[in-house]
Amino acid sequence: MQTPRIVLSAAVLLAACGGAPASSAPVAADPAVGGPSPSSPAAPPSAPPTATAPPPTAAAAATAAAVPAPAPCGALGCLAFDEPDRAFAHVLGDGPRVLAVGESHAQQGAEGIPSATRRFTERFLPALAGRASDLIIELWVADPRCKKEQAARVEEEQRAVTQGQAADNQGEFLALGHAAKRLGIQPHALTPSCDEVDAIARAGADAVPAMLEMIARLTAARAKALLGREDRAGKMIVAYGGALHNDIAPRPGRERWSFGPELAASTGGKYVELDIIVREFIKDTAPWRALPWYPHFDREEHPDRTVLFNPAPGSYVLIFPRTR
Repeated sequence: MQTPRIVLSAAVLLAACGGAPASSAPVAADPAVGGPSPSSPAAPPSAPPTATAPPPTAAAAATAAAVPAPAPCGALGCLAFDEPDRAFAHVLGDGPRVLAVGESHAQQGAEGIPSATRRFTERFLPALAGRASDLIIELWVADPRCKKEQAARVEEEQRAVTQGQAADNQGEFLALGHAAKRLGIQPHALTPSCDEVDAIARAGADAVPAMLEMIARLTAARAKALLGREDRAGKMIVAYGGALHNDIAPRPGRERWSFGPELAASTGGKYVELDIIVREFIKDTAPWRALPWYPHFDREEHPDRTVLFNPAPGSYVLIFPRTR
């Protein structure tokens, strides 16, 4: 059977719809986005406690004392952490069944600054080993049975909103899939039907909204299917893409572009929306100013700490410290 071809990451369309910048480019199919994942290695059995063992509470207290507490930093539940990892651990403390991570993608000219995808892959993903079973990545894999002209037309529609974005963003999404698989977390791409691709190709000026709606629908369907599997019971499902589809409370007119409300209902409220932002990518432009946390963020305050906003229950915005 012919291998499917990855056409685009629809997270990249965020820039065209009033959100923070995002990116995409066509690439060849990659096995990291599908197929069986390796089993996670079994943890070694714990040794039985002995009478001479130090009390666990003493060790825990010593560790806690050595970790600086987060500092309040303003409105929207703002906390400043000394390390991004501790801010991420704070978010995981909500115990989500679905963790929906949204990001702003790197733009051209920012290649020297590690992207949000790279930071998530290197710093946060390892913390999910053994806790998460699956990672749904916003990569659209085209069915090879679909007409080539359909996919070509869709690519043309999205080119205007991706031309200013960093060329390696798509490769970093693929690297994220590879890293997840090595950790025993099964990566998944989105697989629209030929009818869905054809509908977008025929949408003309409405192609971008049609893509955004399709991405939300496919992500929700895949996540709900995984949540219903007995072998995923007790495990976290992670969705990773642009900071638009994961909104718990979408802005008016964008309700059909977000899977947040649907998955929040499916998990009985065990849904967490986390946007991860590279500090240097934040600009004084209308799309950024429209975000609820923007008026409360001062890039000159706590420049070397990770700032975490909590605008609403189950909703977080993590801003990395300045790049050194």
